[in-house]
Formats: sequence, structure tokens, C-alpha cells
Amino acid sequence: MHDSSDTDTDTDTDTEFTPPAKSTEPPEAVVVFWRPGCGFCASLMFQLEKTELPLVEINIWDDPQAAATVRTLANGNETVPTVVVGDVAMVNPSVAQVMAAVADHAPHLLGADQS
Repeated sequence: MHDSSDTDTDTDTDTEFTPPAKSTEPPEAVVVFWRPGCGFCASLMFQLEKTELPLVEINIWDDPQAAATVRTLANGNETVPTVVVGDVAMVNPSVAQVMAAVADHAPHLLGADQS
């Protein structure tokens, strides 16, 4: 379980999120928008960490731009977890949905044993 005091080398909660412009560049990581106290977020992030996918975890309570991005993706609501894989956004997805999106839109993020 993550809390706001956790520090992981492959997470980024200190940098404000800037939504990527439409790009032909492949995504470098799966972006997970979350907030403290969200059980669905904690569960999803715990399961995603087991996949060894590169993750960028962004606390929407610490980043106003990220909160605005989530509202845009979630019909005006700050519903988390919201996950972005390249140009695909999912609100409260299952791990299976995230993995399917990665396989379809960012297969380079899968390890050799996952592809």
C-alpha cells in the first residue's frame, strides 16, 4: 500500500503532470493518477507493481494540473484511479484492462516474459 510518504525510484509524485500532445512517440510508462485514501488506487497500484511495467504514479491532490487532466478524462469528476497508456485513458480499470491497453498501444513496455 502506498501513502504520500512512500518514495520509489520509478514513481513521480513531485513533478506536475503535463498532458502529452498527440505524438507519434511511444509512451515511456503507464501513468496512474491516484489520491491518498483511495482503496481502489492502492489495490490497482499494488497489482500493477507486480507486472514490472514502468509506472508514473501521480497524486492528484498534490498536482492541480493532474487533477484537471483527470476531470477532463472522467467527465468532470476526479475519479481515481485513472490510468493513461499512450493516448488511451481508463477510469477505474482492472489490471487486465491496463495490460490489454499496454499490449495494444504500448507493447514495448512489456517485458519479454509478458509479451
